[in-house]
Amino acid sequence: MNIFAEILGVIGSICIVYSYFAIEKGWMNRDDLRYYVINLAGAILLTISLIFNFNLGSFMIEMFWIWISVAGLIRLQREKKSRL
Repeated sequence: MNIFAEILGVIGSICIVYSYFAIEKGWMNRDDLRYYVINLAGAILLTISLIFNFNLGSFMIEMFWIWISVAGLIRLQREKKSRL
């Protein structure tokens, strides 16, 4: 067991769970930049942890999570530009 990988994985999991919890509590919404940044950070941390303890299914989920987060950030940026 690599303690560094475990710590990264735990922090990444906390990021993702926190972002969903914040949505449920109304602290953030779908159009909040923080939501996508926290999700992206969580997915990246979990992906890094998978380098040490690889699991194909988890790796695939994290790749989709990163893609969804980046797509959300791009959408927010385009919407911001169109309002200017």
